[in-house]
Amino acid sequence: MKTKGCLYGVSLGPGDPGLITRRAWACLQRDAVWTYPKRNKKSDSYALDIALRAGLELPAEHQPLIFPMTHDESKLAKHWLAAAQTVLEYLQQGKDVMFLVEGDASTYSTFGHLARTVQGLDEDITLEIIAGVPSFHAAAARIQTPLSDVDDTIAIIPAGYGIAMIEKLLNDFDTLVLLKVKPLLDDIIDLLDKKNILPYATFIEKAGAPEERVVNNIASLKAEKVNYLSLLLIKNPDRIRGEMIRGCRKKVNHDTSTTNIKEKTA
Repeated sequence: MKTKGCLYGVSLGPGDPGLITRRAWACLQRDAVWTYPKRNKKSDSYALDIALRAGLELPAEHQPLIFPMTHDESKLAKHWLAAAQTVLEYLQQGKDVMFLVEGDASTYSTFGHLARTVQGLDEDITLEIIAGVPSFHAAAARIQTPLSDVDDTIAIIPAGYGIAMIEKLLNDFDTLVLLKVKPLLDDIIDLLDKKNILPYATFIEKAGAPEERVVNNIASLKAEKVNYLSLLLIKNPDRIRGEMIRGCRKKVNHDTSTTNIKEKTA
């Protein structure tokens, strides 16, 4: 006899209902409780909206979970705990819980925080993650630009790591994906202009959603308030690369006359 339910992280892709996988679709046909993230009680859930636009019906048992947009650790901890306790109550009743996730549940997702908190309260709770399409894959497909080709290297980070880190990664990688660029967009534009790679950057907002926006001339976004769900795909055509040796790049340090082998990032 089943005593506890399973917590599912159901990835729905970045916004286009057509990118929901068959596995996620089948999972959401099951008799289960739906939970979904909201920033506050009055806001809508973007993840839920993707499911509803796909034609899926909201089940009788469903529960929004509040995850505020704040860096206040005490407030975050309070809401994480409240969300986990809500989910755990359903699970301990033997009900499966589906947590709807925009993009992919394993990539910068609230599901990871929720799952860890739930299992911290009850280590016997089982988890299952349904893989999905991340926003940067949908964005690259939308603008018909490969993220990598042959032995190209890629870095994917939230823009919140700061301008110094972004500049370092631009020197070290062929493609840089910056997520959640809203707070630093003007500074990023200035950096790309300084490095003469503005023409090689594309801005994508709400990839795959009806409100999707693609901007190639990103300098035009200066001083504009953009959506939280936005990213930049940046190519660095002038990055200095070493000689290829058995799938790795050999990078020569001319200052020390030593040779370092840099493994390919895939």
